[in-house]
Amino acid sequence: MADPSLETLSPLVEAPVKAVSWLILLALAVGGFAIGTGEFVIMGLMPDMARDLQVTEPQVGHVISSYAIGVMVGAPVLAIFGARLRRRHLLLLLMLFFCAGNIASALAPDYHSLMLARFVAGLPHGAYFGVAALVAASLVAPNKRAAAVSQVMLGLTVAILIGNPLATALGQTVSWRYAFVAVAVIALLTVLMIALFLPLDAQHKPSNPLTELQAFRRPQVWFALGIGAIGFAGMFCVFSYLAMTLLDVTKVERSMVPLAMAAFGLGAIIGNLGGGWLFERLQFRAVGVVLVWSTLVLLLFPLAAQALWSILLASVAVGTMVALSPPLQTRLMDVAADAQTLAASAHHAAFNIANALGPWLGGMAIVAGFGWTSTGYVGAATAVGGLLLYWLARRHELRNPLEVQHEG
Repeated sequence: MADPSLETLSPLVEAPVKAVSWLILLALAVGGFAIGTGEFVIMGLMPDMARDLQVTEPQVGHVISSYAIGVMVGAPVLAIFGARLRRRHLLLLLMLFFCAGNIASALAPDYHSLMLARFVAGLPHGAYFGVAALVAASLVAPNKRAAAVSQVMLGLTVAILIGNPLATALGQTVSWRYAFVAVAVIALLTVLMIALFLPLDAQHKPSNPLTELQAFRRPQVWFALGIGAIGFAGMFCVFSYLAMTLLDVTKVERSMVPLAMAAFGLGAIIGNLGGGWLFERLQFRAVGVVLVWSTLVLLLFPLAAQALWSILLASVAVGTMVALSPPLQTRLMDVAADAQTLAASAHHAAFNIANALGPWLGGMAIVAGFGWTSTGYVGAATAVGGLLLYWLARRHELRNPLEVQHEG
């Protein structure tokens, strides 16, 4: 039986309007494409931004962390304050907010104002993906929710494959500021598509913010969020410094950086679709499988960084770690009961705790003199930390099976 809180677009589930459902998923995925391009573009433009702003590459890493902190703050806060709004209205407001943050980023006159602008741009990120995931899940049968969520997240992974390399090339050719202008334009396109394709859902009952906060009384919610915050950090630890690793360790030309970004994006698409597929077959066990795979990939990354062909393969493999997202997002739907909006948004807050934690830990290792490839070993340690939390969650679930409401 489907969770009543997910029955928000029941007229759209009928067969005669499957095309409308597809257009809704497309609109939501375009929003994910905008957010993904804006979130990850700094990784490819780190040397250019450091030179233009007259700061070091690890300092540019702090700009990435500033965005991630914005996501961490905005995801729960905006989800709570937006709980009384229709999901269509909330999605429109969040994407307009995101557009404004990227325009501010493009116009930032110095390093500190850019830090603030990226924080602002990050605020709507988690709430958007959280609400979009709930809308997508409501369009399909309960046992297909992970696949529907992965289709929305496909926009983010396509951004890594196509949007990020193109934005990197644009930034290298003209200026990194134009990359953020491009993101703002895509965000406006998303606003138009959502306004056109997503109807106002008369059956959706806005939730009570106090009810949403009840999610944080459930241990399994905290386990899922902790796995995301720590287990994902390794991917960001490596990816954030991938451009500098290519230039200083692999010794390639700057023109090869977008190719490596595209390789990572290809892996992210494979991982995103594979994560949904794994969850449908293994349920929560899929998380453990992905974390074991992540640990192995990250341990091998320093060796792979020595040659172009091997670091490109490694970039694909690191990208597949995105497979952790659809299982964790769907897991939160199972354990959050009536606090769906906040729990779904909090997943992206946890994801961006990882986005802040990974570059910070990697930057510390680099500054300490361990070199650019040390990010692989640091990342592997965080993946092991995620595995430990997964083991604790499984142990708790066996002792308290009624806390998890498996769908389908």
